[in-house]
Amino acid sequence: MSEFGKQVAEETSAPPRDLVGEVTTEPVRDDSVLADVEEAEELAEKRKLGISFWLCITWMVVIGLAAILAPWLPIDDPNENLIIPGERPPYAPGSDFWFGSDQDARDIFSRVIWGARVSLTVGVVAIFFGMAIGGTMGLLAGYFRGTTDRVVSFIFLVLLSFPALVLAILMTALLNRTLITISIIIGILSVAPVGRVSRATTISFAEREFVLASRTLGAKNTRIIVRELLPNVVIPMSALALLGIAVAIVAEGGLAFLGLSVEGQQISWGKLIRLGSGSRDLREAPWMSLIPIGILFLTVMTLNFAGDKLRGYFDVRESSL
Repeated sequence: MSEFGKQVAEETSAPPRDLVGEVTTEPVRDDSVLADVEEAEELAEKRKLGISFWLCITWMVVIGLAAILAPWLPIDDPNENLIIPGERPPYAPGSDFWFGSDQDARDIFSRVIWGARVSLTVGVVAIFFGMAIGGTMGLLAGYFRGTTDRVVSFIFLVLLSFPALVLAILMTALLNRTLITISIIIGILSVAPVGRVSRATTISFAEREFVLASRTLGAKNTRIIVRELLPNVVIPMSALALLGIAVAIVAEGGLAFLGLSVEGQQISWGKLIRLGSGSRDLREAPWMSLIPIGILFLTVMTLNFAGDKLRGYFDVRESSL
Protein backbone atom coordinates (compact mmCIF):
# COMPACT_ATOMS: atom_id res chain seq x y z
CA MET A 1 0.00 0.00 0.00
CA SER A 2 1.29 3.46 -0.86
CA GLU A 3 1.98 6.16 1.72
CA PHE A 4 -1.14 8.06 0.59
CA GLY A 5 -3.33 4.98 1.07
CA LYS A 6 -1.93 4.35 4.57
CA GLN A 7 -2.66 7.94 5.56
CA VAL A 8 -6.27 7.75 4.35
CA ALA A 9 -6.83 4.48 6.19
CA GLU A 10 -5.47 5.89 9.45
CA GLU A 11 -7.67 8.99 9.21
CA THR A 12 -10.87 7.06 8.48
CA SER A 13 -10.29 4.57 11.32
CA ALA A 14 -9.35 7.18 13.89
CA PRO A 15 -11.86 8.11 16.63
CA PRO A 16 -13.77 11.41 16.22
CA ARG A 17 -12.26 14.64 17.49
CA ASP A 18 -13.98 17.63 18.99
CA LEU A 19 -13.62 21.21 17.80
CA VAL A 20 -10.30 21.76 19.57
CA GLY A 21 -8.78 18.62 18.13
CA GLU A 22 -8.93 16.39 21.21
CA VAL A 23 -9.97 12.80 20.80
CA THR A 24 -13.43 11.96 22.21
CA THR A 25 -14.75 8.44 22.79
CA GLU A 26 -18.32 9.42 23.77
CA PRO A 27 -21.02 8.51 21.22
CA VAL A 28 -22.87 11.31 19.51
CA ARG A 29 -26.32 11.77 21.08
CA ASP A 30 -29.33 13.20 19.34
CA ASP A 31 -31.91 14.33 21.91
CA SER A 32 -34.63 14.65 19.28
CA VAL A 33 -34.16 11.02 18.25
CA LEU A 34 -34.29 9.87 21.88
CA ALA A 35 -37.45 11.89 22.43
CA ASP A 36 -39.06 10.30 19.38
CA VAL A 37 -38.12 6.84 20.62
CA GLU A 38 -39.56 7.52 24.07
CA GLU A 39 -42.75 8.90 22.55
CA ALA A 40 -43.08 5.83 20.32
CA GLU A 41 -42.59 3.52 23.31
CA GLU A 42 -45.21 5.44 25.31
CA LEU A 43 -47.66 5.26 22.41
CA ALA A 44 -47.04 1.52 22.02
CA GLU A 45 -47.74 1.04 25.72
CA LYS A 46 -51.06 2.87 25.38
CA ARG A 47 -51.98 0.69 22.43
CA LYS A 48 -51.88 -2.40 24.66
CA LEU A 49 -55.25 -3.12 26.21
CA GLY A 50 -53.90 -5.66 28.67
CA ILE A 51 -55.42 -8.55 30.60
CA SER A 52 -57.26 -6.20 32.98
CA PHE A 53 -59.26 -4.79 30.06
CA TRP A 54 -60.42 -8.26 29.02
CA LEU A 55 -61.32 -9.12 32.61
CA CYS A 56 -63.56 -6.05 32.64
CA ILE A 57 -65.11 -7.10 29.33
CA THR A 58 -65.73 -10.58 30.78
CA TRP A 59 -67.54 -9.12 33.77
CA MET A 60 -69.71 -6.93 31.53
CA VAL A 61 -70.56 -9.88 29.28
CA VAL A 62 -71.54 -12.01 32.28
CA ILE A 63 -73.73 -9.25 33.76
CA GLY A 64 -75.26 -8.48 30.38
CA LEU A 65 -76.09 -12.11 29.61
CA ALA A 66 -77.54 -12.63 33.09
CA ALA A 67 -79.79 -9.59 32.62
CA ILE A 68 -80.94 -10.68 29.16
CA LEU A 69 -81.53 -14.31 30.13
CA ALA A 70 -83.07 -13.58 33.54
CA PRO A 71 -86.57 -14.90 32.58
CA TRP A 72 -85.07 -18.25 31.57
CA LEU A 73 -82.45 -18.69 34.30
CA PRO A 74 -83.13 -21.20 37.11
CA ILE A 75 -83.59 -18.49 39.74
CA ASP A 76 -86.45 -17.58 42.06
CA ASP A 77 -89.13 -15.05 41.25
CA PRO A 78 -87.75 -11.70 42.47
CA ASN A 79 -91.13 -10.73 44.00
CA GLU A 80 -91.94 -14.10 45.59
CA ASN A 81 -91.97 -14.42 49.38
CA LEU A 82 -89.83 -17.49 50.14
CA ILE A 83 -90.47 -17.85 53.86
CA ILE A 84 -88.56 -20.62 55.64
CA PRO A 85 -90.78 -22.36 58.25
CA GLY A 86 -89.70 -21.55 61.78
CA GLU A 87 -87.41 -18.66 60.77
CA ARG A 88 -88.05 -14.97 60.50
CA PRO A 89 -86.76 -12.93 57.55
CA PRO A 90 -84.51 -11.33 56.53
CA TYR A 91 -82.32 -14.37 56.02
CA ALA A 92 -78.52 -14.13 55.93
CA PRO A 93 -76.56 -15.28 52.88
CA GLY A 94 -76.23 -19.06 52.76
CA SER A 95 -77.17 -22.14 50.80
CA ASP A 96 -80.84 -21.19 50.64
CA PHE A 97 -80.21 -17.56 49.66
CA TRP A 98 -76.79 -16.93 48.12
CA PHE A 99 -77.03 -13.16 48.62
CA GLY A 100 -79.48 -13.36 51.53
CA SER A 101 -83.05 -12.12 51.51
CA ASP A 102 -84.85 -8.90 52.35
CA GLN A 103 -87.39 -8.34 55.14
CA ASP A 104 -90.13 -9.86 52.93
CA ALA A 105 -88.13 -13.07 52.28
CA ARG A 106 -87.41 -12.14 48.65
CA ASP A 107 -84.19 -13.55 47.19
CA ILE A 108 -81.58 -10.78 46.82
CA PHE A 109 -79.66 -12.80 44.21
CA SER A 110 -82.58 -12.98 41.81
CA ARG A 111 -83.53 -9.36 42.53
CA VAL A 112 -79.98 -8.23 41.67
CA ILE A 113 -80.14 -10.06 38.33
CA TRP A 114 -83.56 -8.66 37.50
CA GLY A 115 -82.44 -5.24 38.66
CA ALA A 116 -79.61 -5.41 36.14
CA ARG A 117 -82.21 -5.45 33.37
CA VAL A 118 -83.47 -2.00 34.33
CA SER A 119 -80.11 -0.45 35.24
CA LEU A 120 -78.31 -1.66 32.11
CA THR A 121 -81.26 -0.81 29.86
CA VAL A 122 -81.30 2.76 31.18
CA GLY A 123 -77.54 3.05 30.69
CA VAL A 124 -77.51 1.72 27.12
CA VAL A 125 -80.62 3.58 25.91
CA ALA A 126 -79.50 6.84 27.51
CA ILE A 127 -76.05 6.85 25.93
CA PHE A 128 -77.38 5.89 22.50
CA PHE A 129 -79.91 8.70 22.75
CA GLY A 130 -77.12 11.09 23.69
CA MET A 131 -74.94 9.86 20.83
CA ALA A 132 -77.77 10.12 18.30
CA ILE A 133 -78.81 13.67 19.29
CA GLY A 134 -75.63 15.18 20.71
CA GLY A 135 -73.39 13.38 18.24
CA THR A 136 -75.39 14.65 15.27
CA MET A 137 -75.45 18.20 16.60
CA GLY A 138 -71.72 18.16 17.26
CA LEU A 139 -71.03 16.71 13.82
CA LEU A 140 -73.00 19.47 12.07
CA ALA A 141 -71.47 22.19 14.24
CA GLY A 142 -67.93 20.98 13.62
CA TYR A 143 -68.43 20.70 9.87
CA PHE A 144 -70.40 23.85 9.01
CA ARG A 145 -68.92 26.09 11.76
CA GLY A 146 -70.08 29.72 11.65
CA THR A 147 -73.63 30.36 12.86
CA THR A 148 -74.44 26.67 13.20
CA ASP A 149 -71.46 26.17 15.47
CA ARG A 150 -72.34 29.17 17.62
CA VAL A 151 -75.96 28.08 18.09
CA VAL A 152 -75.08 24.46 18.88
CA SER A 153 -72.27 25.46 21.23
CA PHE A 154 -74.67 27.79 23.06
CA ILE A 155 -77.14 24.91 23.51
CA PHE A 156 -74.37 22.71 24.88
CA LEU A 157 -73.27 25.48 27.24
CA VAL A 158 -76.81 25.91 28.58
CA LEU A 159 -77.20 22.17 29.17
CA LEU A 160 -73.85 21.98 30.92
CA SER A 161 -74.58 25.04 33.06
CA PHE A 162 -77.92 23.72 34.35
CA PRO A 163 -77.56 21.41 37.40
CA ALA A 164 -78.05 17.91 36.03
CA LEU A 165 -79.73 16.49 39.14
CA VAL A 166 -82.18 19.39 39.38
CA LEU A 167 -83.05 19.03 35.69
CA ALA A 168 -83.60 15.29 36.07
CA ILE A 169 -85.81 15.74 39.15
CA LEU A 170 -87.84 18.41 37.36
CA MET A 171 -88.46 16.24 34.31
CA THR A 172 -89.27 13.11 36.32
CA ALA A 173 -91.77 15.12 38.37
CA LEU A 174 -93.56 16.29 35.22
CA LEU A 175 -93.56 13.01 33.28
CA ASN A 176 -94.60 9.42 33.88
CA ARG A 177 -91.67 7.47 35.25
CA THR A 178 -91.59 4.60 32.78
CA LEU A 179 -88.40 2.82 31.76
CA ILE A 180 -88.20 4.65 28.42
CA THR A 181 -88.95 8.02 30.03
CA ILE A 182 -86.20 7.65 32.62
CA SER A 183 -83.77 6.52 29.91
CA ILE A 184 -84.54 9.53 27.70
CA ILE A 185 -84.30 11.95 30.63
CA ILE A 186 -80.82 10.68 31.47
CA GLY A 187 -80.02 10.64 27.74
CA ILE A 188 -80.84 14.36 27.54
CA LEU A 189 -78.24 14.98 30.25
CA SER A 190 -75.61 13.22 28.11
CA VAL A 191 -76.31 15.26 24.94
CA ALA A 192 -73.92 18.11 25.76
CA PRO A 193 -70.85 16.06 26.84
CA VAL A 194 -71.21 13.68 23.90
CA GLY A 195 -71.85 16.55 21.49
CA ARG A 196 -68.70 18.38 22.55
CA VAL A 197 -66.59 15.32 21.83
CA SER A 198 -68.31 14.86 18.47
CA ARG A 199 -67.74 18.51 17.57
CA ALA A 200 -64.06 18.45 18.52
CA THR A 201 -63.45 15.23 16.58
CA THR A 202 -65.25 16.59 13.51
CA ILE A 203 -63.15 19.76 13.55
CA SER A 204 -59.96 17.70 13.63
CA PHE A 205 -61.05 15.71 10.56
CA ALA A 206 -62.83 18.44 8.58
CA GLU A 207 -59.60 19.80 7.07
CA ARG A 208 -57.94 16.46 6.34
CA GLU A 209 -56.81 15.61 2.81
CA PHE A 210 -59.57 13.09 2.08
CA VAL A 211 -62.26 15.64 3.00
CA LEU A 212 -60.63 18.37 0.89
CA ALA A 213 -60.33 15.91 -1.98
CA SER A 214 -64.05 15.12 -1.80
CA ARG A 215 -64.87 18.83 -1.86
CA THR A 216 -62.57 19.36 -4.84
CA LEU A 217 -64.32 16.55 -6.73
CA GLY A 218 -67.66 18.28 -6.13
CA ALA A 219 -69.11 16.00 -3.46
CA LYS A 220 -72.16 17.35 -1.63
CA ASN A 221 -72.05 18.17 2.07
CA THR A 222 -74.37 15.28 2.87
CA ARG A 223 -72.06 12.77 1.21
CA ILE A 224 -68.98 14.22 2.90
CA ILE A 225 -70.62 14.07 6.32
CA VAL A 226 -72.01 10.56 5.91
CA ARG A 227 -69.24 8.89 3.90
CA GLU A 228 -66.11 10.72 5.05
CA LEU A 229 -66.63 12.24 8.51
CA LEU A 230 -69.16 9.97 10.22
CA PRO A 231 -67.02 6.78 10.16
CA ASN A 232 -64.11 8.69 11.70
CA VAL A 233 -66.28 10.33 14.36
CA VAL A 234 -68.11 7.13 15.36
CA ILE A 235 -64.90 5.36 16.44
CA PRO A 236 -63.91 7.79 19.23
CA MET A 237 -67.57 8.21 20.15
CA SER A 238 -67.86 4.46 20.61
CA ALA A 239 -64.81 4.52 22.86
CA LEU A 240 -66.64 6.97 25.12
CA ALA A 241 -69.87 4.96 25.10
CA LEU A 242 -68.75 2.71 27.96
CA LEU A 243 -67.96 5.73 30.12
CA GLY A 244 -71.37 7.18 29.26
CA ILE A 245 -73.15 3.95 30.22
CA ALA A 246 -71.42 4.00 33.61
CA VAL A 247 -72.49 7.59 34.24
CA ALA A 248 -76.08 6.79 33.19
CA ILE A 249 -76.25 3.79 35.54
CA VAL A 250 -75.06 5.94 38.44
CA ALA A 251 -77.57 8.67 37.51
CA GLU A 252 -80.44 6.16 37.52
CA GLY A 253 -79.24 4.85 40.86
CA GLY A 254 -79.29 8.37 42.27
CA LEU A 255 -82.84 8.97 41.03
CA ALA A 256 -83.95 5.58 42.39
CA PHE A 257 -82.44 6.38 45.78
CA LEU A 258 -84.57 9.53 45.82
CA GLY A 259 -87.65 7.52 44.83
CA LEU A 260 -87.80 9.06 41.34
CA SER A 261 -86.87 6.12 39.14
CA VAL A 262 -89.03 3.58 37.33
CA GLU A 263 -92.46 3.09 38.89
CA GLY A 264 -94.28 -0.19 39.49
CA GLN A 265 -92.86 -3.64 40.19
CA GLN A 266 -89.74 -3.08 38.10
CA ILE A 267 -86.63 -3.05 40.24
CA SER A 268 -83.19 -1.62 39.65
CA TRP A 269 -79.96 -1.62 41.61
CA GLY A 270 -80.75 1.85 42.88
CA LYS A 271 -84.13 0.69 44.16
CA LEU A 272 -82.53 -2.27 45.95
CA ILE A 273 -80.04 0.05 47.64
CA ARG A 274 -82.83 2.38 48.77
CA LEU A 275 -84.98 -0.48 50.11
CA GLY A 276 -82.12 -1.76 52.25
CA SER A 277 -80.76 1.59 53.41
CA GLY A 278 -82.86 2.02 56.53
CA SER A 279 -80.92 2.39 59.75
CA ARG A 280 -82.43 -0.79 61.19
CA ASP A 281 -81.79 -2.74 57.99
CA LEU A 282 -78.17 -1.60 57.89
CA ARG A 283 -77.65 -2.84 61.45
CA GLU A 284 -79.51 -6.15 61.24
CA ALA A 285 -79.24 -7.08 57.53
CA PRO A 286 -76.45 -5.06 55.88
CA TRP A 287 -76.36 -7.43 52.89
CA MET A 288 -79.66 -5.98 51.67
CA SER A 289 -77.90 -2.80 50.54
CA LEU A 290 -74.22 -3.72 50.54
CA ILE A 291 -74.54 -6.48 47.95
CA PRO A 292 -76.40 -4.30 45.38
CA ILE A 293 -73.88 -1.54 46.12
CA GLY A 294 -71.02 -3.97 45.45
CA ILE A 295 -72.51 -5.15 42.15
CA LEU A 296 -73.16 -1.57 41.08
CA PHE A 297 -69.64 -0.56 42.07
CA LEU A 298 -67.99 -3.42 40.17
CA THR A 299 -70.05 -2.77 37.04
CA VAL A 300 -69.40 0.97 37.02
CA MET A 301 -65.71 0.44 37.78
CA THR A 302 -65.28 -2.04 34.92
CA LEU A 303 -67.14 0.25 32.51
CA ASN A 304 -64.99 3.20 33.50
CA PHE A 305 -61.75 1.23 33.29
CA ALA A 306 -62.59 -0.38 29.94
CA GLY A 307 -63.82 2.94 28.54
CA ASP A 308 -60.66 4.70 29.70
CA LYS A 309 -58.53 2.00 28.09
CA LEU A 310 -60.40 2.33 24.80
CA ARG A 311 -60.14 6.11 24.95
CA GLY A 312 -56.36 5.83 25.29
CA TYR A 313 -56.25 3.16 22.57
CA PHE A 314 -58.06 5.38 20.08
CA ASP A 315 -56.34 8.52 21.44
CA VAL A 316 -59.65 10.31 22.06
CA ARG A 317 -59.38 13.88 23.31
CA GLU A 318 -62.01 16.51 24.05
CA SER A 319 -61.16 19.89 22.60
CA SER A 320 -62.63 23.32 23.29
CA LEU A 321 -62.00 24.63 19.77
